[in-house]
Amino acid sequence: MGGFSFKKLTFAFVVAILVWASSLETCNGRRGKHWRQNRGTLSSLYKKKGNNNNHGHQVIAEKSKPKSKSKSKPKQKQPIPTPEEPLAPPPKGSKFNVLDYGAKGDGASDDTQAFQAAWEDACKVEASTLIVPSGYEFLVGPISFSGPYCQRNILFQLDGTIIAPTNAKAWGKGLLQWLEFTKLVGLTIKGKGTIDGRGSVWWADSVLDDPVDNEEQLIISLDNITVIGNPQVGSSLEGKMPSTKPTALRFYGSFNVTVTGITIQNSPQCHLKFDNCDGVLVYSFSASSPGDSPNTDGIHLQNSKNVLIHTADLACGDDCISIQTGCTNVFVHDVNCGPGHGISIGSLGKDGTTACVSNITVRNVNMHNTMTGVRIKTWQGGSGSVQGVLFSNIQVSEVEFPIMIDQYYCDHSSCANHTSAVAVSNIAYENIRGTYTVKPVHVSCSDSRPCQDVRLTEIELEPMPKGYHMYDPFCWQAFGELNAPTIPEIGCLQQGAPSSGWDPDETGCAA
Repeated sequence: MGGFSFKKLTFAFVVAILVWASSLETCNGRRGKHWRQNRGTLSSLYKKKGNNNNHGHQVIAEKSKPKSKSKSKPKQKQPIPTPEEPLAPPPKGSKFNVLDYGAKGDGASDDTQAFQAAWEDACKVEASTLIVPSGYEFLVGPISFSGPYCQRNILFQLDGTIIAPTNAKAWGKGLLQWLEFTKLVGLTIKGKGTIDGRGSVWWADSVLDDPVDNEEQLIISLDNITVIGNPQVGSSLEGKMPSTKPTALRFYGSFNVTVTGITIQNSPQCHLKFDNCDGVLVYSFSASSPGDSPNTDGIHLQNSKNVLIHTADLACGDDCISIQTGCTNVFVHDVNCGPGHGISIGSLGKDGTTACVSNITVRNVNMHNTMTGVRIKTWQGGSGSVQGVLFSNIQVSEVEFPIMIDQYYCDHSSCANHTSAVAVSNIAYENIRGTYTVKPVHVSCSDSRPCQDVRLTEIELEPMPKGYHMYDPFCWQAFGELNAPTIPEIGCLQQGAPSSGWDPDETGCAA
């Protein structure tokens, strides 16, 4: 009995020791590494829940925040450098002011580079606006605002004044244009600003070398003294200017171009020129230069189509509007012209070249103190044709030659005779009224290619003596019809068609 009790006691003691050891190992394991990881995982879950429970998030954050040993601010970490990415283009319709690119606008500092830089940024943005602000005078040298990689529909907002340099060094050996826009789509130049070519430094030095319209030869005073056109314009020069004079503003190879509101004045040569353009709109526009400034056409069109010009005031030393070869679908209306040489188609066919002009309408025009009114002029020896022209509702006042077709045009003292000519057909003059000072009608056509289908309707032209020799209406090889009595009587126009007629379709020009 006693032994049995001792064994039982011994067994119980061993079991107790094993239970105690197992308990000790379990406690130590709970305080080990795995316990800490589990606690950390749980804490992170609480933190995630804290995104939806602010109080729980704050409590966990306070418990996990280590106590700082110092009151000094912790050192901020430097951001990790990232590769530079190309800047995204500014949003559509952004504005670029030339003043923000370093332009001074004081009339003396060279602002050319500022204009170029502003254009380069505007060029990248569709429907952007380049701003030339009012109240400033920007001196800008020869510059090209060019495509063809520019975005569409850029607005050149011109409210200030742009002036041309007058020192010869700025022009090198001579340039054909001063401000040029090339290969653009939807460009608009708009505003109340002025482009001033300061052309007097060019005119004074080149008058004797400039061609003069041959109509000047007919202007003879009653004292038999020839009235010389383009007298010398006085001006102080800053060095001898190149013989090649620039056009003030030229557009080349562009589509849907608009010019409105601005004034171009005192251009060395043409004020505004469009070359190889399709879709041209010019309105509320002014060109201004002295009547004796040589070759200063107001608007010059060449190889351009679908052109609309209206509501313009054009005063210059040459043609108010000059329509050259390659032009078709041109509509001009509500224009004031004078001084100047009127509105002219040509001259065409110089040096045996082929010229094609068609579908031209000029109506509702006032002309005062111009050399010619509405005119077609071609050189001997050329080829091609002028077809489908209407001059309507033209009011003339003291115009030397209101109606003119001249197929013997020559801007020198003499020109060689040739049999070939640019053909002229389907030309209508309607409602031409007012006063003339030299000759009311001059229609001089080629022997080999007589003018065909020339129609005169409601012509009322009264003489206004100004001390010049007065001429009667003159016609040569001109065929067509008079649709109503004319003042004065124009009996020289031959009725019907010439016996040696020609086919307009055989002139080499597209119909």
